[in-house]
Amino acid sequence: MPWSVAPLRAGRGWVVAADAATLRARWAALTGAADEERRAGLFRPSRARTLTTSVAALPGQRTGTGRLAREAGPCPEPVRVAHGPFEERWLLPDHRLLDAARPELWRVADGERQVFLVEQGYVPKATGPALLAAAALPDDHTPAGRPGRVRPLYRRPGGREPNACPGLAAFLGERYGRPVAPEEVAAWALAAALPSPTGCRVPLPTDPEVWAAGVALGHRMTEVQLRGARGGGRPRLPGGRRPYVRAALPARPDSLAYEAEGETLGVGGSGRIAPVPEAAWEYRVGGVRMLELWFAERTAPAEPGTLEAIGPAGWPQEWTSELLELITVLALQAALETERPALDPAVPGATIGRSALRAAGVLPVPAAARRPASVLEGREEGPEGQLTLL
Repeated sequence: MPWSVAPLRAGRGWVVAADAATLRARWAALTGAADEERRAGLFRPSRARTLTTSVAALPGQRTGTGRLAREAGPCPEPVRVAHGPFEERWLLPDHRLLDAARPELWRVADGERQVFLVEQGYVPKATGPALLAAAALPDDHTPAGRPGRVRPLYRRPGGREPNACPGLAAFLGERYGRPVAPEEVAAWALAAALPSPTGCRVPLPTDPEVWAAGVALGHRMTEVQLRGARGGGRPRLPGGRRPYVRAALPARPDSLAYEAEGETLGVGGSGRIAPVPEAAWEYRVGGVRMLELWFAERTAPAEPGTLEAIGPAGWPQEWTSELLELITVLALQAALETERPALDPAVPGATIGRSALRAAGVLPVPAAARRPASVLEGREEGPEGQLTLL
């Protein structure tokens, strides 16, 4: 998947929230304040964005393009983004608020076919996946290390032009004795990617049965990680098991604890959720427990007087639903990872080497395949309402 883009970088934490209502309240506080108050800390200017920065609207988003200092219009409609591994949040999709919005990713995002494969930051000796799939556009939030690259499954909206190394699918089809779709290459990568200091490594097997099993596993991982998006089913634990609330969660829980014997997650002292498989509690990315990270980011205190301090008065019911689904997703993902194909590139004949790819003309990758496709198929509003030329 040669075309990759760095993830979206907001540059200010208040433009992302766990619920959409919070973002609307923050927007109202910003646009309702005097200019001096905005500059005093609400907006938090950076070198990339100030209250007078003039930028184009994000592709596919109908937001203002005038200077933010004189903005008095309604709040942009929040959109979902992939906020780190196994997490989705709401974002204000206004280019004037985002330091590095990555318009090239917004141009190929769609609600039907596009899937983003996200490399995870490398942490030595840490456990966790090297590559994850997301239906929503990813930001640069990461539990540890630097954020990895984003590799869209398709180079154009609507599932057109797969982001695949030219000639690779045909080469693998000849090796395995059956047609190989470019989408299968992405599924294999999700199942077989290995972490390294230089980014994900994806060994290619010589055995067609190993390939077929890895592709099937990658498709199952994709369905779990997308949580019902792109036509898949909602994640469910096998055998009819499912986590549910045994004791009501308090209005403002401040702690999270796990009891392995009863598979019980304690939330805020009095709240209880069970059954919670131990594999879900122990699941980590970059050495960080995902359940603890999810909870901490919703309960950490914010600096008084800032836009980040604007949030729900209590614990919303939708957060409980998201927590129950996250437990299910982590348990399923942990089980699937036990089926990862065991490939050792050091074993002669186990993997396809670079020399074979060069001989077939797959390598080196053409420079054009590493650049975004030209996808400007409609008008995009530029700064101060002008038409964008690209």
